[in-house]
Amino acid sequence: MQPTLVHINIFPVKSCAPLMVDHAVVESRGLRGDRRWMIVDAEGTFISARKQPRLLLVRAVFAGDSLLLDAPGMPRLHLLAAADKTAATVTVWADVVAGMPARDDADAWISSYLGFPARFVFMAEACVRPIDAAYAKPGDEVSFADGFPLLLISQAALDDLNGRLASPLPMLRFRPSVVVANTAAHAEDGWQAIRIGEVAFDVVKPCVRCVLTTVDPATGTFDPTGEPLRTLVSYRRGAKGVTFGQNLIPRGQGKIRIGDPVSIIA
Repeated sequence: MQPTLVHINIFPVKSCAPLMVDHAVVESRGLRGDRRWMIVDAEGTFISARKQPRLLLVRAVFAGDSLLLDAPGMPRLHLLAAADKTAATVTVWADVVAGMPARDDADAWISSYLGFPARFVFMAEACVRPIDAAYAKPGDEVSFADGFPLLLISQAALDDLNGRLASPLPMLRFRPSVVVANTAAHAEDGWQAIRIGEVAFDVVKPCVRCVLTTVDPATGTFDPTGEPLRTLVSYRRGAKGVTFGQNLIPRGQGKIRIGDPVSIIA
């Protein structure tokens, strides 16, 4: 059967809940609107759900050029960049980039939710964050995502994992950008280049998984059994760690839609 795109997720704020959509626009740094916002601490270092799992309960929807955010116990927040502030230096992993601050009410909101000083920053178009040159071509860029513009996982890979678990887990444990059906489990490990609908992508690097996969996205709490990492270690562990899914770099721009055919170029 023809491999087919069956899910698309956009993460408006890094480490927060996704928006499940039926179509998206692919840009050079990823899906339009994906991880253009990030939460940082008082020193400007990004805050991850790896250490603050309740971030997974923060949900955003697009409202024109801004976002509307909801979180348990919090009033709805209208999040947008402050017009009267200048860019701030922030750190995401090893990268130091310029982030546009949000309004003061937004910083008070996220600080109240987390229980310590925090703030939002926005990645404007003028901000360029290069991808690791070991995997990229000159000019490749990424948003506030961990390292690459998109993450792809085959539905069969999750099905295979769930067949090994006592209780099945949802795909959102792995936070993919796109999910492809009608393949063998982990078929993506053998791909080098693909086309989804009208957009081509290089398949550049396996995604090494971390403790974030053990956070239940419905509750924002860690899985007491340590799953799925405990099971993945038994059959997906390699020299660089436990891998699940493949990172993509776009080689063009355009729209992708659920139901699009996925063609293997190489």
